[in-house]
This record gives sequence, structure tokens and C-alpha cells, in this order.
Amino acid sequence: MLQIAADKIAHIIIRARDYDSGVNAWAHQGSGRQHGTRSELHDFIANLNEDEQASLVAVMWIGRDSFEPEELSEAIETARIERSIPTEDYLMGEPRLADLLEAGLEALGISPGEAENDLQRQV
Repeated sequence: MLQIAADKIAHIIIRARDYDSGVNAWAHQGSGRQHGTRSELHDFIANLNEDEQASLVAVMWIGRDSFEPEELSEAIETARIERSIPTEDYLMGEPRLADLLEAGLEALGISPGEAENDLQRQV
């Protein structure tokens, strides 16, 4: 069972997309917006508890096809055991983080679009 709320993953997906678009659009101009988004995303992931971080990594792995959806518990446990660098650094080093998280949620039967829409309505 996932130990992180879908709206937290949706927040990370939205911020990762913002960061990716900022990196692509502003990489050569040194955008402050891009740096702010990166810091916000980094801090948000860093402030998750260990269970949430392990679940987040597991969702990304499922989206990457490293684990099947029915192996969620195993993926979470593997994420806990194999953690060797801070989770935020590991995940932010993944170039397709938003896409992989979205694919992982979908594979688990959770609608990332719905969670993202709910989150954006709250703002």
C-alpha cells in the first residue's frame, strides 16, 4: 500500500514539469524562476518522511517498469534498503521524473490527472 498521498505525488509531478520546462527554456539564461522551482521541488521531497520517500521512489520505479504494480510492497522495501543518497537528489537526477511518476500512478490505478486537477483547484 502506498504510504504517500496522491496529491503529494501530483504536486511533485507539477513541480517536476515546471522544473523540466524551465531547464529546457532557460538553461542558457540562468533563470531565477528555474532555480526557485528546483529548490522548492528539492525541499518538498526532502521534507517527506522516510515512508513517503520510499513510496515515491517505488512509484517512479513502477513507472519505469523496474517493478510491476503488484510488486509495490517489494519496491517500497527495496527503496528503503537500497537508499544510498538523499531521495531528493536521486529523484531529481531522473530526467523524466514527472512522466515516470505519472506512469507509475496510472499502473497502480490512481489517476494522476484527477489528483493534479484537485491540487490546482485548491490553489
